[in-house]
Amino acid sequence: MENNKNNFIHDFIDQDLANGVCQKIHTRFPPEPNGYLHIGHTKAIMISYETAKKYNGLFNLRFDDTNPEKEDDEYVQSIIQDLKWLGAEPNGGIYYGSDYFDQCYAYAVQLIKQGLAYVCDLSPEDMRTYRGTLTTPGKNSPYRERSVEENLSLFEQMKRGDFNDGERTLRAKIDMASPNINLRDPVIYRIVKTHHHRQKDKWCIYPMYDFAHPIQDAIEGITHSLCSIEFENHRPLYDWVVNHIDIQAKPRQIEFARLNMTYTVTSKRYLRHLVETGLVDGWDDPRMPTLSGLRRRGYTPEAIRDFLSRVGVSKADSLVDIELLEHCIREELNQSAKRKIVVIDPVKVIIDNYPEDKTEYFPVANNPQDPSAGTRDIPFTKEIYIDSVDFAEVPPAKFFRMKLGGEVRLMGAYIVKCESIEKDETGKITAIHCTADLETGNGNPSDGRKIKGTIHWVSAKYAVDIKVMHYNRLFTIPNLNDMEEGKEYSDYLNPESLIENTICKAEPSLLESGNEERFQFVRTGYYIKDTKYPNTYNRIVTLKDSYKPV
Repeated sequence: MENNKNNFIHDFIDQDLANGVCQKIHTRFPPEPNGYLHIGHTKAIMISYETAKKYNGLFNLRFDDTNPEKEDDEYVQSIIQDLKWLGAEPNGGIYYGSDYFDQCYAYAVQLIKQGLAYVCDLSPEDMRTYRGTLTTPGKNSPYRERSVEENLSLFEQMKRGDFNDGERTLRAKIDMASPNINLRDPVIYRIVKTHHHRQKDKWCIYPMYDFAHPIQDAIEGITHSLCSIEFENHRPLYDWVVNHIDIQAKPRQIEFARLNMTYTVTSKRYLRHLVETGLVDGWDDPRMPTLSGLRRRGYTPEAIRDFLSRVGVSKADSLVDIELLEHCIREELNQSAKRKIVVIDPVKVIIDNYPEDKTEYFPVANNPQDPSAGTRDIPFTKEIYIDSVDFAEVPPAKFFRMKLGGEVRLMGAYIVKCESIEKDETGKITAIHCTADLETGNGNPSDGRKIKGTIHWVSAKYAVDIKVMHYNRLFTIPNLNDMEEGKEYSDYLNPESLIENTICKAEPSLLESGNEERFQFVRTGYYIKDTKYPNTYNRIVTLKDSYKPV
């Protein structure tokens, strides 16, 4: 996000600094540890991180662990790892909302004593009825006028565990006729008798996010609470809380548009469904929009930050083309990735006029975009593998690869002429026979003839077997908001989101490379070694780039 030198958030902050509202900028990222972070979270992370960085301020990571039913330390650790990987480590510290439960409880008692909160016995169904609609005001709860003493006693009993889940709530007393439904006596505490991943069994009542969050911001000295646009209607409640508790800090909430991307779902509930039903290979499946999935697929933090910088910061929601993200990683890897030769669907080629026991080596550039990357030597032998798509028994028009009677250049090596083919009983080609022009080793024919086609190859003797995973988009339609009525996300899952190629042939130097190194498989795409399965390589992105940067 660092390329966004100015945006409306920074304009607000500049005003606050000029008016003496604050002296040192302090931001935070408050994820709920109930799942893995996804691409949508990166915008919130980097906006808060880069804002603090711009003003030489502080950036906190605070876990919103106020809902114990779905939270787990596994998610806590994954979030910490993701921020570190993105380069957004919290220089202000790592905190947990649950560590402020005592203060939240004390502030709730303070509101009761001020006559600003009451214990309500309405069921969730009755509460919805009393709440009213967007066009009609709500009705006061019959329990709204309980005395301070009765409310204090009942709230203490809630804390002791004397009531069942959902039997009673604590509500803020604001205005049931407010045009903003969030101010119609919102619930600020509910009963949840569930073990907490951090507080264990100390509490059986938990503060609601809209109550706990502004308190936590104020306690930590957050100056600007930067959040996505769906919290805009919650801002009056945020301000009500910080203005009615006895605390000096008054953080300011500012909203920005969420990051929505084509062919992508960022609902944690649905992502969890994909994981729990085995439709994907865990939270880090390379098809998932999670940061762990993107990392396993081979995306770099630099490419993601470049993507976010191009998306920018705005107040208006929009749908960003996933091709922009693909363009960013492709642009980076075209410059940095070393080239390797891998034959995805191998067919054997026999060079009939080449000696049986001979091996020679041809130098090949590691990266044509970077001469300083040097070259490597590729072994050449009598039997090689080429990709099946590079041969056509009945070639279409303007087919310049291998065909019967035709000549083609083996990349970096000889020109060969296809003489004949062998087939098995099913009609499948098992071998292609060629003769080589042995005077053309990495050079041009002496008679000046032009060879239009060049194909890649590997030595059959020295090739290593690898598995290649070709990942495609997880969904079949660009905008999941356009689903037909009655359909679910699962109705739009792409049946070809993963294509496994199990017997691929690679040049031997590939297995000598580091686990996190990214490569361009010549004429195929960009790849990285998988972190779970041996000798398996994940396609990061294809070579073709149809995206046109603005």
